[in-house]
Amino acid sequence: MTGERDLRALLSGMRPELNEGRYVFTTVPGAVPEGLTPVVTVAEQEGRTLVVRKEDADRAGLPYDYVAGWITLRVHSALDAVGLTAAVATELAAAGLSCNVVAGYHHDHLFVPYDAAGEALRRLSALAAGS
Repeated sequence: MTGERDLRALLSGMRPELNEGRYVFTTVPGAVPEGLTPVVTVAEQEGRTLVVRKEDADRAGLPYDYVAGWITLRVHSALDAVGLTAAVATELAAAGLSCNVVAGYHHDHLFVPYDAAGEALRRLSALAAGS
């Protein structure tokens, strides 16, 4: 199944959804510690970045300095689609909101400041409605 490539269709169909919970970015030198189930892993030369629930990081004693809300764009975007990330980031930047984007096979996932996740969701919903 291929994803959507048309930017107008991507924006109008993105149906942003806020996932429950607080998420943090942390790093470990090797494998994922026992008992953790990251929602994102990225292998970097300096270590393995993990995005995990805040309470799981706390329980494992892992350091972090950014607490995020996780928004999923429910539209199935093609990995080679052009413009969706730019449009979303531009909308959130206009409101002074940071946005860390992770592309999954089916959907794009945004990690925004936890305390501003509701505002980010409202702005993304308005962007979708206006497309």
